[in-house]
Amino acid sequence: MARATVRSILAALALCAAGGAAAQERPVITIATVMSVPSVANFWAEEKGYFREAGVEVRVEVVDSLTKAVALLATNQIQLAQGGLNAGFFNAVGQGLPVALALESGSTPVNHNFIVRADLKDAIKTPADLKGRNVAVSGAGSLSVYELASLMESVGMTLADVNVKPLAFPQMGPAMAGRALDVALMVAPFSDRAVAQGLGVRWIDPEEGYLKVLPMTSLVYMSSADWVRGNRAIAARVVRALIRAGRDYCQAYHHGPERGEMLDMMVRHGIGADRESLDATSWQARTPDGLVNIDSLRDMKRLYTAEGFLEKNPPDDRLVFADLAADAAKSLGPFKLINEASPLKGCR
Repeated sequence: MARATVRSILAALALCAAGGAAAQERPVITIATVMSVPSVANFWAEEKGYFREAGVEVRVEVVDSLTKAVALLATNQIQLAQGGLNAGFFNAVGQGLPVALALESGSTPVNHNFIVRADLKDAIKTPADLKGRNVAVSGAGSLSVYELASLMESVGMTLADVNVKPLAFPQMGPAMAGRALDVALMVAPFSDRAVAQGLGVRWIDPEEGYLKVLPMTSLVYMSSADWVRGNRAIAARVVRALIRAGRDYCQAYHHGPERGEMLDMMVRHGIGADRESLDATSWQARTPDGLVNIDSLRDMKRLYTAEGFLEKNPPDDRLVFADLAADAAKSLGPFKLINEASPLKGCR
């Protein structure tokens, strides 16, 4: 009996060793993410086994901004980074750094809103009324800058006609309360809070008649170009796993069966502490196929260049590994929405 037990233990240890060796043989990739509601797709792909089925081990690391991840991507210290598109990406490509977009993770509707300070709601009616005003954006060269520049362009003005104030979203409400700001371009839940607290009123959604190209690609997965070129098959499987998770996100976005579990996952990973608030927040939409809108990128380049944010104009063919998402989406087949009665735009 004792001998049989020893044999069983040895056999179990051998199986564990074999399993450990197999796990070690799987490539390890690192995905950096700027925490927001769409970040949940990374954790979803991990916990649902999509990455494991892709034959990789994935480490998800949190960063403050996508700009901080560029140097790590360029040296292949991390392989993918998810966050908001900005002028820094175009400058990196223009400077010849080996970075490129692998897929999209956020697009129209992005639910960005210009919030006018409550006591100015009768004084600021059109974009022309912003002349000389203090207007907050989320950062120098950020996507908010592109949206504000598009707004000003609609009335023949530029960013030079306003006082642009780069501020983090959590700082915008207090600055408005202290009358240091006249207008702020906010995202949910910060815009919701500002309105609920009586600090401001909703004014303009830049996607409603002010952006020249829609859908606007807003959130992306930037990749190490050297890693993609040297590990094409692995990169393709990882992108496919992320698109699978993105499609589940879209089902949850439209209040499908995955929403409750996804909300719990957001709380568990620190995307938000209040499940009810996350449920009530307007989620960022995305394309179920992960396709980057190259025309949107071109318009961003145009305005970033006009406003002096780009040092060089990077060629379009170096911006995106377009076939990665296209091939993955084709292999997954057409996306079919479960909750067909959903009135929400995007994620379709």
